[in-house]
Amino acid sequence: MNMPGSGRIYYIVGAGISGLTLALALAKFGAHVVVLERSPVLSEFGAGLQISPNARHVLNDLGLDAALAAHSLEPSGIDIYPYRRPVPLVTLELGAAIREKFGAPYAVMHRADLADALYKACRRFANIDMLFGVRAWTAVPNDRGVSVTIEDASGQSRTGRADALIGADGVHSTTRTSLLDGPAADYRGRAAWRTLLPFDAMAGQVTLDRVSVFFAPAYHMVCYPLPHRRQVNIALFAKGPTSRSDHAKLALPKSLRRSPRLDVILAAAGTSWTPWPLYTVQTAHWHRGNIGLIGDAAHAMEPFQAQGAAMGIEDAAILAPLLIANPNAEAAFAKFAALRRPRVERVANLSHTNGAIFHMKWPLSTARNLVIAAQGGRAHLKRLDWLYGYDAATAMRDKFPTSS
Repeated sequence: MNMPGSGRIYYIVGAGISGLTLALALAKFGAHVVVLERSPVLSEFGAGLQISPNARHVLNDLGLDAALAAHSLEPSGIDIYPYRRPVPLVTLELGAAIREKFGAPYAVMHRADLADALYKACRRFANIDMLFGVRAWTAVPNDRGVSVTIEDASGQSRTGRADALIGADGVHSTTRTSLLDGPAADYRGRAAWRTLLPFDAMAGQVTLDRVSVFFAPAYHMVCYPLPHRRQVNIALFAKGPTSRSDHAKLALPKSLRRSPRLDVILAAAGTSWTPWPLYTVQTAHWHRGNIGLIGDAAHAMEPFQAQGAAMGIEDAAILAPLLIANPNAEAAFAKFAALRRPRVERVANLSHTNGAIFHMKWPLSTARNLVIAAQGGRAHLKRLDWLYGYDAATAMRDKFPTSS
């Protein structure tokens, strides 16, 4: 059977979550895909990852439901703890409530487990080539597509032709800065510190079937279990150094307002924290000619709604059919940007607002807590319907009915 993407060739820069999702989506149309990755092996930085229903729909459509279910947890809720409160102010319902409303679960898992599931799915396609350890690459657009020259892991040079090149190379994207003359990522003085602790160390501190969120003056902390690893993911967000040049000094802030629970976690974690400066990306140019961007390369956002990876996964589900259905990549990229930009900007704005709300000091924190308690455990299901209820395939069909 002649598939709609037969004869099409696409190069993807970056074997992260966005890049591998796009590779899989394009391959299912019959396109030939080449993934270029500088790292010598598959590698995912960070630790935990939250996969909301809007992203899970995409991954399920790509055949990953069973693989994700085997390595993730569907938390029953999110426990909200204001500063120094020993018990939750409220528990936001997840679990069955999310499945019933949105038709897919809300899950937490290790980033490496998701990357591995995507990688193994890609390896089942003969029309996906993955080149790791790529030393350098250049791309020159032309009327027929893009000419790509690669220096591979052995130092050998090779040249290929593609219908398009897609930069899925993350927040510090070379595709964005070098090929599209886009801006460098923006650092605004916030950072995350991450660690993984064994279940035993967290017993009695958090409920091991839920996400726990701790608000405090000028920082907050998110904890959730990864049962398949017998670990709890911990991420603490606070102010970091004011300039990029100070990133080597990213020690956990000594000025944190302490609490009994935080003291236990700090003692258990010791020096195991990994610092992570938080960068965002805002660029007017997501594409030029036959070269485009997806995921963090186009729109990295603050992580305070846990949607960075989800937006990249949605991007892949939208861009793949547009590339296949349109006669040239430039038209596909233009339609992609028109559909995606308003949504990712809305999510980025929500994430930024959440950061301010989570870090409120007294007396604003008192008003915040009263509002959260009054809303109860199910208000978020309605408030976030626009986010979690989004289906990328449906949205694309509604906007571009001839492209699906």
